[in-house]
Amino acid sequence: MTTLAANWTLEDALAEEERAFTAANPASRARATAAAAVMPGGNTRTVLHYTPFPLAFAKGVGATLTDLDGHTYRDYLGEYSAGLYGHSPKVIQDAAKAAIEDGIVLGGPNMYEAKLAAALAERFPSVERIRFTNSGTEANLMALVTARAATGRSRILGFSGGYHGGVLVFKPGMATNVPFDLALARYNDLASVEATLAPDPSAFAAIIVEAVMGAGGSLPADPAFIHGLREIATRHGIVLILDEVMTSRLGPGGMQGRLGVRPDLTTFGKYLGGGFSFGAFGGAEHLMGRYDPYRPDALAHAGTFNNNVTSMAAGLAGLTHLFTPEAAERLTARGEALKARVNAAAEAAGAPVRVTGFGSMLGLHPTDAPIARPEDVPDAKQARALMHLALLARGIYIARRGYVSLSLPQEESDDAAFAEAVADAAAQHGRVLREAL
Repeated sequence: MTTLAANWTLEDALAEEERAFTAANPASRARATAAAAVMPGGNTRTVLHYTPFPLAFAKGVGATLTDLDGHTYRDYLGEYSAGLYGHSPKVIQDAAKAAIEDGIVLGGPNMYEAKLAAALAERFPSVERIRFTNSGTEANLMALVTARAATGRSRILGFSGGYHGGVLVFKPGMATNVPFDLALARYNDLASVEATLAPDPSAFAAIIVEAVMGAGGSLPADPAFIHGLREIATRHGIVLILDEVMTSRLGPGGMQGRLGVRPDLTTFGKYLGGGFSFGAFGGAEHLMGRYDPYRPDALAHAGTFNNNVTSMAAGLAGLTHLFTPEAAERLTARGEALKARVNAAAEAAGAPVRVTGFGSMLGLHPTDAPIARPEDVPDAKQARALMHLALLARGIYIARRGYVSLSLPQEESDDAAFAEAVADAAAQHGRVLREAL
């Protein structure tokens, strides 16, 4: 017996989207099955998995992706913000090819790393010295151990729902986290920070925070919250670490430039490698200078591929030729316009769908309730899965959790198609989404 769509529950609607998705993507399904024979669940990066199986891609051009079954999607995931330049920027391809032609693994300093370091220091004035890593996870780990070494303290203050890398997931029950002595406060809540520190502020080496929480739901901080953290950290001699792995794209000088705050250390990653593996941590000379190998008491920092030529050359080309300060402002304005456009349409239709975030870093949520911190983000796994599959069916690729990241090659026609797809999916499934809240 077939259930009429008018009587569907959320589970019915999701099951129908999954059936359609499975029928449309046999090649991706076959790849997932084959991969599971050699990798757990066919997966080597947890965030890329979703049910019934993830799409696998054969090609990316500009701001589009083509899967193994030949379907083309407008890419609004943007490789979780690492894909700022899209999939085929000639400037970056040429830079990477030229670097590779001169040798891939040189085993010594090369001609690119100091130039990229200088370009980053110019863009982010708080970065008086900088060192490179291979990922944002490594960058945050290095920033935290730097703070601990410099202060002689051990405790770290973070925020519930925060994410600073694969081994720094600030949620309960994370068995794969590094064993830092971690205390968690509430995001956008300075009173919670003061209360968390109160028993012994002198035990804390660092406060680590994103000015827009990425994995936490694309949630912007109140400017007063970030400035308050700066004051608290200064008052207690705590190192303030601003995680700009994602948020450095949100202005010419990242969120620190936009907010007018100077962290002690900043961490970077994602697009700053031009699409290749990249991370960096930098900041005040009195902290970063401890890695000067000419010092007899220098701290050690290893990493075979820290200065690999592809990341250094591609990152330099992208930052100096493509992602100019003017381009950063245009991209931020485009993201703000898209957020307003989708939210206005959802409100007009009475659909329980809202976009959070700032600039080119957005989050799509199956709710119409206010969201200020991770505790406000609805879990709603089935509702998120339903919207995700519905958008895939309309040619829009985003993260299962609703994360959205814009890229430079996208045009107005792409944003119009994104807004239309969200509105159409919300209209189709609005009733079951509303009833599930």
